[in-house]
Amino acid sequence: MSDRNHLNGSEATSARTERGQQTRERILDSAARLFYVKGVGSTTLDDVRAASSTSKSQLYDHFPDKTTLIHAVIDVQSRSVLAREAGRLKGVRNLSGLRRWRDALVQSNMLHDGSYGCALGAMSSELSDNDERSREALAAAFRTWQQLLVETLTRLRDLGVLTSDFDPRKLGTGLLAALQGGYILAQNGHSPELMADALDMALDRIETFADR
Repeated sequence: MSDRNHLNGSEATSARTERGQQTRERILDSAARLFYVKGVGSTTLDDVRAASSTSKSQLYDHFPDKTTLIHAVIDVQSRSVLAREAGRLKGVRNLSGLRRWRDALVQSNMLHDGSYGCALGAMSSELSDNDERSREALAAAFRTWQQLLVETLTRLRDLGVLTSDFDPRKLGTGLLAALQGGYILAQNGHSPELMADALDMALDRIETFADR
């Protein structure tokens, strides 16, 4: 084979690989949106195929069954949510920053009138009792989310914003619980204000430890 033919063959393989990756990402994006809006149980592979404009052979080439697709979506959604939260929380260095974190979450929830809740929480409620691998993956994501909050509260303590007479892990757990409970209340009541109220109660508690 000439060098030119070898190069053309490599380029063709690279192009096919890139197209395949784009197809996979399109399927995952469509599945994630459908799982979020319709729910995992109510979404079929045909729904995903139609939404992603893929053929059956393309879909099954990347995801041979729905379970495989679910696990991949959990991975993508977990990385997306945790990257977002890490980005928002890393700059929190005072109580106003913590309130801005709260405002960003509530504002995002307002875009859907609170209708769909947390992407990870919604999948957890559907899957944790039925699929151990999904439960473990989601539990790991929530542990990481909790740890991000614990690290933020610890930073505020170390900066002297909060006093030292509290347990960052307990307050971080309570804050995450308020957030997830707020998502559920907002979803059921179609009112982001319910989520705001839940977060405000948790933040009010944290502010009782402010170093005045």
